[in-house]
Amino acid sequence: MRCGYRSIRITCWTVSVRQPNLQNVTINADVQAAGIPAPTDQSNPRGRVLQVGPLMPVVQSTIVAEHHAVRVPDGQARQAFLDEHGSEFTVAVTSGKIGVDSALMAALPNLLAVVNFGVGYDTTDVAQARSRGIQISNTPDVLNDCVADTALALLLDVFRRTSAADRFVRRGAWQKGNFPLASKLSGKRIGIVGLGRIGTAIAQRLEGFNCVISYHNRKPAVGSEYRYVGSLTELAADSDALIIAAAGGADSVKLISAEVLAALGPQGYLVNIARGSVVDEAALVAALLSGDLGGAGLDVFADEPNVPEALLALDNVVLLPHLASGTLETRAAMAELTLTNLEQFVSTGTLLTPIAG
Repeated sequence: MRCGYRSIRITCWTVSVRQPNLQNVTINADVQAAGIPAPTDQSNPRGRVLQVGPLMPVVQSTIVAEHHAVRVPDGQARQAFLDEHGSEFTVAVTSGKIGVDSALMAALPNLLAVVNFGVGYDTTDVAQARSRGIQISNTPDVLNDCVADTALALLLDVFRRTSAADRFVRRGAWQKGNFPLASKLSGKRIGIVGLGRIGTAIAQRLEGFNCVISYHNRKPAVGSEYRYVGSLTELAADSDALIIAAAGGADSVKLISAEVLAALGPQGYLVNIARGSVVDEAALVAALLSGDLGGAGLDVFADEPNVPEALLALDNVVLLPHLASGTLETRAAMAELTLTNLEQFVSTGTLLTPIAG
């Protein structure tokens, strides 16, 4: 085990987590009392670090202890802080939920890198970053298994209606009769929208259920043995369920349209573990309320943490609070990769896992 790390046992797994050197933390008492962090002098031109939004505690404590990171204020204090200090920061550490948006990026004229905790980075202005030569990293691969597992859990739930059956027992309805029959998953036709790392992990799991797997990408995946369908509507019409594993961002907003949902039909199911923006949420709610869609398993929403109220009363919809990667093991691995990207950039000006393009 490398120096600077400690081993934490979680259940029956051992996870390596950084142990920050708290002796290196510099705190401006006046600014801290006012609720606004103060930048501290650093000699490394790539080392002035800005924290954007909340982070996993071990990530937050480590970037403060080892890199003197300060957090950009929220609310009215933000603009004054950026006017005075924005030019001092060269690295931003953030999460996929918060990101570095257009306005914040513009207020950081010397920004060189955005280190992202999470695989998604659609909340960061990638176009501006590319035009300015700003590097962006994410945390790929380490969360593939848990996100794929969650997709399968949702898929099984909407087919077999296990959550609905649990509620049926808890409210005492079993005393009055049997729970309605549900549908089997084994052997069903499953369409995957986005056959990347996570989509492939989902497909591999579906093979164990003898499912017939097809997929839609912008272009066929090199080396894939699964059936490629060039039309998303055609994929929906030829599937018993669609699993959304496409990347978020401007190019995929409302990719799953009313037309696609209509093609999936009243016997079809939708599972989304990607981004809420990928689905036309209003069209989805309408299709579920009218019975034009059989059901849905949703881990993500368009305006998190707000969930359309109409979905809360539907027994054929499974709702999760964006927890697909939310396991102790995966979050520890994501934290480690985030910190490694930051350290490598500060040391060499390069990122270990830069995004494509």
